Amino acid sequence: MSDGVTDNPGKVRDWLAAAATDPAGLPDEAYVALLGADGRQLAQLCALADSLRRQAAGDDLTYVVNRNLDTAAVAGPDPRSRERLAALVTEAHDLGATEICMQGPLPADSEDDYLDLIAAVKASAPDIHLHGFRPAELLDGAGRRGMPLEEFLAAARQAGLGSVPGTAARILDDDVRARMKGGPDSPVSQWAEVIEAAHRAGLTSTSTMVFGHVETSAHQVAHLRVLAGIQERTGGFTEFIAMPFVPSAAPVTAPGLVGSEVPGPSWRQSRAVHAVARLMLHGRIGNIQAAWPKYGLDPSVELLRGGANDLGGLLLDGRLAPDAGPEAGLVLTRDDVTRVARELGRPLRQRTTGYGKVPAGA
Repeated sequence: MSDGVTDNPGKVRDWLAAAATDPAGLPDEAYVALLGADGRQLAQLCALADSLRRQAAGDDLTYVVNRNLDTAAVAGPDPRSRERLAALVTEAHDLGATEICMQGPLPADSEDDYLDLIAAVKASAPDIHLHGFRPAELLDGAGRRGMPLEEFLAAARQAGLGSVPGTAARILDDDVRARMKGGPDSPVSQWAEVIEAAHRAGLTSTSTMVFGHVETSAHQVAHLRVLAGIQERTGGFTEFIAMPFVPSAAPVTAPGLVGSEVPGPSWRQSRAVHAVARLMLHGRIGNIQAAWPKYGLDPSVELLRGGANDLGGLLLDGRLAPDAGPEAGLVLTRDDVTRVARELGRPLRQRTTGYGKVPAGA
């Protein structure tokens, strides 16, 4: 997509005035116009988003201590694989993690089982929160067991699954999803059905959007509308994460765009997307995360001044198998987040996956 700067600053001015009194109640054309804000108007948009951040989430800069594990890298029903998984979870817990995030499908020929993996994680560290398995993986798990999705989700929660990632959303438009994948993709309706079923089963989830490729500003607005609608029906989203399209990762994330001249979003676009998301989701989703692994830590500070309130996870690698997570090498320390909080002039608070307080001694 092009940078998308508006050619009508007058419209942006008018919609900024309207957004100051009714940030979540504007028509789609208003948010499309605001996504094109630049210069002084972009600064005004970000300032408005920051004031809404303060209303919705307070001044605390939050973060979670977690470890990411790739399902295929840690799976295997044999005793040796289970011992390795237990060691990785125990190490993360001993390093202060309150969350294990596990994503990615089981290999088609794997004899392992999602429910057994959940149970194994919880057996290793009963008080750690397991945040795991995207919609396609939940459907795969149900299929492997020959169970209806709702029954599988109930069993997963019973086994110890605490929440699910709202990833694989990409852009919630069937045509855009097909272009990104290079062929048919799971329809938007199926993604939404699985997420809503997870919420009904008592599993909260994150919500996401990968932007800055072949979609338009109107697609971005429509995507946020879908998320807002789900939240109004279920209340199950804990946060929203806007993730920029990274061309170098396209072979995995968007094979249909490999070879295309898609540079990813500009910094102006990234700032505008976070700010408009704060407006559109106001009163619905209170937490917006600055995805520091995608942007870098220092640039994320500016997003935290323009609508975002959360820095996400420290992404501990540990020593046993630092390559077991998909984002190996991207690690923050508490000194890093303390520095960011000091730069922002905000209190720093470690949170749980669901944005609660971390128990003393955890």
